[in-house]
Amino acid sequence: MKLKEKISLEKVFEKEYKVKLVELESNKEAVITHFLHNSKNGVSQFFKKDAVKYTKEILQYEYPKEEISNIVAEEALQYGIFDTFDIPFPPVENPKFKFIDLFAGIGGFRLAMQNLGGKCVFTSEWDKDAKRTYKANFGERPFGDITKEETKAFIPDGFDLLCAGFPCQAFSIAGKRGGFEDTRGTLFFDVAEIIKRKQPKAIFLENVKGLRNHNGGKTLATILNVLRNDLGYFIPEPQIINAKDFGVPQNRERIYIVGFHPSTNVTEFNYPKPLDKKITFADIKEKEVPATKYFLSTQYVQTLVNHKARHEGKGNGFGYAIISDNEIANAVVCGGMGRERNLVLDHRITDFTPTTHIKGTVNREGIRKMTPREWARLQGFPDEFIIPVADASAYKQFGNSVAVPAIQATANEILKLIEVKK
Repeated sequence: MKLKEKISLEKVFEKEYKVKLVELESNKEAVITHFLHNSKNGVSQFFKKDAVKYTKEILQYEYPKEEISNIVAEEALQYGIFDTFDIPFPPVENPKFKFIDLFAGIGGFRLAMQNLGGKCVFTSEWDKDAKRTYKANFGERPFGDITKEETKAFIPDGFDLLCAGFPCQAFSIAGKRGGFEDTRGTLFFDVAEIIKRKQPKAIFLENVKGLRNHNGGKTLATILNVLRNDLGYFIPEPQIINAKDFGVPQNRERIYIVGFHPSTNVTEFNYPKPLDKKITFADIKEKEVPATKYFLSTQYVQTLVNHKARHEGKGNGFGYAIISDNEIANAVVCGGMGRERNLVLDHRITDFTPTTHIKGTVNREGIRKMTPREWARLQGFPDEFIIPVADASAYKQFGNSVAVPAIQATANEILKLIEVKK
């Protein structure tokens, strides 16, 4: 058969076809894109059988009158029938190391690792909007639910570094030790199980600062016990790292846990030292005045003022905050008062005509929310990073993300200690 012009995976899996063989929530698009992006490093063989199978299904749907064989499907893959490389952050050509990206979000870990010369050989994320952003920037659809065995089965062997910004969950500790079995039913258990099976040279876990005292400290103690005693990794004392110390104007503290396989003989690790670099909101502020929709209405401003006054009357400091150009932002978070804790003044506005349905009028003080692009910059994402989702999703995604420069600085220290390609 003669293949016509290239087939868009975007259309196949999201827009046109509503048949079972190409369900969006399956791992089929993930298999195909992972195969294509690993064609030069040997890992593609791990995805090849299923990639050919799913390509055959898609071609059969595209060419219903043709008899599609496995050979034809394989040739179509090699021919490049699916174009997944028209993206801002393509795979590294000659990678120095391989890593996997669990609970990947929109790819903060991946961006940091690619900047250091790494090649992602597996990624997973369950949120469909985050998957969309990830694919728009890296050309791969992440695999789905990592708690499922059919997803774990696609993780290849032989990668160097496991990265995971796993959610914080309490453990129902049945035993006295708080070991591997006592973490069942939590997402950390799935991370630990993958480490146990694949034995990567190093691991890099990120979590909220509150993990340190979560469940009276038992959660972190159990995690460290599993990593150190059950899995045998060298785990230096976890450290709280602040994004503001690594070149972004955001006061964002997160706990980092790193570890090294016994075969590396690593017995000492130093977290990166803060950079001697002063940076403020002015450094990442929009160059042009943002759309009027980002400026608050007079009624909403008054609501925030009243809300803050009520809380101050109760003796606590909860409420909105306005960040000056010469200050750094509060931590960006995806819920609650996340945006209201990072309001800014922008006196450049001249058109006060509302562009959305608001109560009252646009405030004349220039009080506005930060834009999604400013949140991206607060997390260290370059301006080439595509934001393909609506603002509400974008704020959530950047609020949930890791701070790229802090991750990259720490990963660089890890890579110095494990044997990777120079």
